[in-house]
Amino acid sequence: MPFEERRAFASPTGAVLNLLVKKVAEPARAVVQINHGLAEHAARYARFADHLAASGFQVYAHDHRGHGGTTALDAPSGIFARESGAEKVIADVLAIHDLIAREHPGLPVIVFGHSMGGLIALNFVQRHSQRIAGAAIWNANFSAGPAERLARLLLLWERFRLGSDVPSRLLPKLTFQAWARQIPDRCTGFDWLSRDRAEVDAYIADPLCGWDASVSMWRDIFDLIFHGSDDRNLADVRKDLPFHLVGGDKDPATAGGKAVRNLEARLRRLGFSGVTTRIYPDTRHESLNEMNRETVVADFVEWANMAACH
Repeated sequence: MPFEERRAFASPTGAVLNLLVKKVAEPARAVVQINHGLAEHAARYARFADHLAASGFQVYAHDHRGHGGTTALDAPSGIFARESGAEKVIADVLAIHDLIAREHPGLPVIVFGHSMGGLIALNFVQRHSQRIAGAAIWNANFSAGPAERLARLLLLWERFRLGSDVPSRLLPKLTFQAWARQIPDRCTGFDWLSRDRAEVDAYIADPLCGWDASVSMWRDIFDLIFHGSDDRNLADVRKDLPFHLVGGDKDPATAGGKAVRNLEARLRRLGFSGVTTRIYPDTRHESLNEMNRETVVADFVEWANMAACH
């Protein structure tokens, strides 16, 4: 079922956010604030929202800048913003968080993010951990090693040669196309997302999915990666915050879940006491659209119930 409520929400950043809401009868257990991934949109999380609502969770999900139905003068499709894109994306998330606080005062809020949304969610946590009850970081890769530094240099070269507002020619080859080649039985260039062919076909058929991000959006994404990977930016995050980390052992975007395990190890090394990690066997990138999604969602609901009462 689609989200039952759609709003055009004016963010202080100047964006008009396409906001989708799924409500349950009071009293609700908590609110789950969803952050979607790159080259997709919030409406793809409707089935997940239905499961959450059936378990007593309100759901808020918006399209990030440059995605879906969100509009802004400085953020046409494929661009976060012409300047300070990563910061404006986080500010939009905060604006929705403030809206939730006004509409559901005192109700715990769990921040959820998939892939790029996981990058956004952790960056939000680094700034606002005292305001949330838990953080679910799914299928996100915070590797900031030599390959990522090289990618940053390539983006600088592309910006010099092509400009910032045009689709990157190099990053799709290093990401989506490279991940597709790691699926031996692939029928399409997006089989790395899921083993469920119907889900992959729906993604391909969706005009709001699968497009090539701009040079500037990729640069902003790497800003989120590097900020999220810096231990110093976790220093002020409360150490008892519940984290729910999810990956798939056949997800090429996270090196088969290794990037998720690396984040787990890093959080534990820094003294975080509430880290729960699930690496699902035979699971590719989109855990919520995989063959085993019922198990994945049931595990999340169990954790979210715990986090809401923490």
